[in-house]
Amino acid sequence: MLKPSLILGFFLSFSLGNAQTNTEIFLMDVSFSETEFTISNFRNISNNEGYDSQPSFSDNNTILYSRTHQGQTDIARYVISENNYYWINHSTSGGEYSPQSFPKSKNVTAVRLDTTGLQRLYEYDFKTMESSLLIENLQVAYYLFYDKKTILSSVLSGNNLDLVISNLSKKTNDTLVQNVGRSIHKVPNSKEEMSYTSVNEDRNMDIFQLDMKTLESFFVAELPIGIQDHIWLDESKLLIGSLDKLYMLDFFGSEDWKLVADLSEYNIKEITRLAVSPDGTKLAIVAEKK
Repeated sequence: MLKPSLILGFFLSFSLGNAQTNTEIFLMDVSFSETEFTISNFRNISNNEGYDSQPSFSDNNTILYSRTHQGQTDIARYVISENNYYWINHSTSGGEYSPQSFPKSKNVTAVRLDTTGLQRLYEYDFKTMESSLLIENLQVAYYLFYDKKTILSSVLSGNNLDLVISNLSKKTNDTLVQNVGRSIHKVPNSKEEMSYTSVNEDRNMDIFQLDMKTLESFFVAELPIGIQDHIWLDESKLLIGSLDKLYMLDFFGSEDWKLVADLSEYNIKEITRLAVSPDGTKLAIVAEKK
């Protein structure tokens, strides 16, 4: 693994409304193979004062993200071909975070943190923009759909997060793992595998793969010190960001995290969240401007 001294970053922050930084969302074209990783057409797609973060691709041409709007955080939809964004939700008294598309629907979901402190997962109707509660009595912090009736989420539990699987049809919530992180993903080219992070005894993050049929987990890799976020480029390649650089771990290559892109020329710092388009040709990252 990459030596801990080479990677620095911040650790866990579970409160959606606190400690927000002035982040931007940057988009680039990417291509990668077992031996190469190249980027091009790097640009800032948010260009907004405040907190712009948590990107997710609805399709190869559309990115949903949380965007600061009149002193709060709302859901924005960025259309790549138009180089323009649109608001998804009616402005509420709270803020919306972690927006994603509802599977096989034009509707959007997001975690809403109300001014009262209530934190819940909502679905927003594409036509009316009206919201409806998806999961009752569960403080979802981060989540991902497995399918249209199954959600895997990191849920607030005291000072930690627990991994919970929810069945929307049966209205059940089952805790699978305690003391987990915020990074949840589907494993590409797999119908049944998802990944999550779990806090290990050294207080670093381990990546585990979860079989959604058997609900059995197995260890994949340890993230370098301070890193919370990972994405899958394909079924055998992981990508992370740290400071102003990108690192890849190829399970069929070396056992170390390998530097694949130095983004210092773009005057950014503190890369955190990442998202890759369904076709694997575009990468969105969250970072601060220097």
